Amino acid sequence: MLEIQNLSKVFNPGTINEKKAISHMNLVVNDGDFITILGSNGAGKSTLFNAIAGVFLADEGKIILDGENITFLPDYRRSKYIGRLFQDPLKGTAPHMTIEENLALAYLRAGHSTDSFSRISKKDHEMFKEKLRLLEMGLEDRMNTQVGTLSGGQRQALTLLMATIVPPKLLLLDEHTAALDPAAAEKIMKLTDEIVKANHTTCLMITHNLHQALKTGNRTLMMADGRIILDLKGEERESLTMEELLKRFREGAKEELDDDRILLSDH
Repeated sequence: MLEIQNLSKVFNPGTINEKKAISHMNLVVNDGDFITILGSNGAGKSTLFNAIAGVFLADEGKIILDGENITFLPDYRRSKYIGRLFQDPLKGTAPHMTIEENLALAYLRAGHSTDSFSRISKKDHEMFKEKLRLLEMGLEDRMNTQVGTLSGGQRQALTLLMATIVPPKLLLLDEHTAALDPAAAEKIMKLTDEIVKANHTTCLMITHNLHQALKTGNRTLMMADGRIILDLKGEERESLTMEELLKRFREGAKEELDDDRILLSDH
C-alpha cells in the first residue's frame, strides 16, 4: 500500500517563477491497484512521480510505502522497491552495455545485492533468456547485443522487463508508450498489462489517452493545479463516457481541459 499524506511541493519559492506543483495532496493506493492518471501539462503528474521516486524531497507531508516512511529516503534506496519507466525509450537502459548486462544490473540492484556481473549464475542467465522470450521480440537470441542498437519499442520492452524482473512494490509508468509508433505502443501496453496482472503489481500510470485512462486498470485519477480533482473507480468509472469525463473535469477544475494531446488522443 502507498499512502501520500498532505504532500506539498513548491518550486522557486518567493520568486516571480514560484510554482506550487503539489498542493496538500492525500492519496491511498491499495495493494494491486492499477491507477491511470490524467491531467493537463503542469497539473503535477510527473512531479508527483518524482516525489514518490525520491528525485527531490517534498516541502511538507509524508510518503509511506508498505508501512515504511520513505519521505526522506534517497532515490537510490527507493529504487530497490520502486520501478519506473519514462516516455523516452532511451532512459532506463545503458546503451553501451549488452542486453544481458542491463538485465543483470537491474536484477542485482532490485535483489538487494552488491555482487558484480561475474556472480550471475547459469540459472540466472537462463531466467533472463526465458523472460526475454516472453516479450516475443527475439531478444532472447541477442543477449550479447548492445542495447543502443535496439529499436525504441525493443528498448522500452527491455526497460519494462528490467523494472519488473524482481517484482517491485510499486511501478510508476510515466507515459511510457507515448514516444512509440502505434504498433509498438500497443505491444508495450499489452506486455504491461500481462506483467502487472501476473505479479499483482501496484501500478500508477500517467497517460494522455482518454480511452486508455478509462479502460486500463481499475481506477482513474484526474489532476489539476497539483491537486487530485477526480478519483474514479468501480461502477462509476465503468459507466463513464469520455464526454462525461471531460465534463467532470470542468466541474472539478473550474476550467476547460486545454491539453491538445489529451483532446486529440485516440478515443
